[in-house]
Amino acid sequence: MSRGDDIVVPERLRASWLRSERYGVSIDAVEPVFAGTDAPETLFHRCGTEVLVDLQRTMESEPVGMMLTDADGVVLSRVSGDHSLLRALDAVHLAPGFGYSEREVGTNGLGLALADLAPTMVRADQHYSQSLSGFTCAAAPVVDPASGRLEGAVNLTTWSATSSNLLLTLARSAASTISGSMLARGSGRHARPPSRRNLFRIEHSVGGVDLGREWTDAVDAACTAMSAGEVVTAVGESSTGRATLLTHAARRAFPGHRILSASAPDLADVQAWLELWTFEAGRADTVVVLRDVDTLPTFAAEQLRSLLFPPRGNAMPVAMTAETYQDVPNALTDAANSVVSLSPLGNRPDDVILLARHLADTIRGRTVTFSSSAEHALRSYDWPHNAAELTRVITRAVNRSDVVDTHVLPAEVLAGPRGRLSTIEAFEHGEIVRVLSSGKLTMQQVAHHLGMSRATLYRKIAFYKIDVKRL
Repeated sequence: MSRGDDIVVPERLRASWLRSERYGVSIDAVEPVFAGTDAPETLFHRCGTEVLVDLQRTMESEPVGMMLTDADGVVLSRVSGDHSLLRALDAVHLAPGFGYSEREVGTNGLGLALADLAPTMVRADQHYSQSLSGFTCAAAPVVDPASGRLEGAVNLTTWSATSSNLLLTLARSAASTISGSMLARGSGRHARPPSRRNLFRIEHSVGGVDLGREWTDAVDAACTAMSAGEVVTAVGESSTGRATLLTHAARRAFPGHRILSASAPDLADVQAWLELWTFEAGRADTVVVLRDVDTLPTFAAEQLRSLLFPPRGNAMPVAMTAETYQDVPNALTDAANSVVSLSPLGNRPDDVILLARHLADTIRGRTVTFSSSAEHALRSYDWPHNAAELTRVITRAVNRSDVVDTHVLPAEVLAGPRGRLSTIEAFEHGEIVRVLSSGKLTMQQVAHHLGMSRATLYRKIAFYKIDVKRL
């Protein structure tokens, strides 16, 4: 074997190199198999995607590609905020739909983690193929905690020159969170939100996208109030962008400050959460954004009031989010002297499209095309779960296709503002929209394709309030 004969390497790596040579993998370049981008709708995929999207939000400025794979090493989804890294990963086909098992591309973090069923980091020249030497990959297998079956893996990849041992810790943590979420959901309990890992986070930069008039006016109002020393409360439904709005305003009002974004904890973690404020309260160089204060228990709100709003005066700017102002704990309402509101995302159709495009470009690392039919469907849907739901829909869509069209959108989105269609109705509506938007077909041809008469087709179009002109 020509690899590593004069280098001291861990036994697992050497064994993997020997297997890679036996498999006939090329040392010079990787040529993984493309298995298709139609990821299965499984509990593992749903939980895993949510965890990675959440992790990516906290590491938006870091050059890390985050991937979820199946048990065969096929990449199901990939997210990253670093476009140059995404382009480099595309060049070696570490992208949705491609298989990165050890048998296909030789020694790599993902393949070895699946082969040995153990968390693994492979750095630079430790890869079998020299085309991967510019990367460091850390991966951890994910096992279904109920059945013990291997479901897939979490893989984190970065440049080899900037890699850290923390990468393997993050991969292990993400895999553990996915397993815990699967166990909770599979047993009928509500899963602990993945964002629980991020009760405290520093917002190093404020990226994003310029949104519509309502958003702009709310940011302006919050910025003006913060600059005047007021405590701003952003109110609205969960996942409408309340905390992001406050972060944008804080960055404008206090450009030299650090921004500490803190989410309300679960009851079991309240005491530990309060202890963390001992190190943060009173810092004059910090803006605090308190998320979801309406979920704080009374005793925690009272302690927080004494920490952040002492009798001698507050040295640090503070802002808060809640669903309504009436839901803010009494201990904090006196301090909250300015309120801005955001309406649900379904009431801001222009913002839906702007956010969808931003999400798609971020996930794919390039400009993603949206068909007019898809944009119409996205605008028309009421988005009951706001941006969290939009993120799931767009992530799924761009991992299935390079063009977002109606065929990669779920039936409930295609159902539009009616929203409460039955499962059969939602499927029927989606099929009609897909066929109508698939090409220049006559109504007779569309009806024939759908297996109904033209008169029935017209009745269905009227019933579902489908705007044919916009398809």
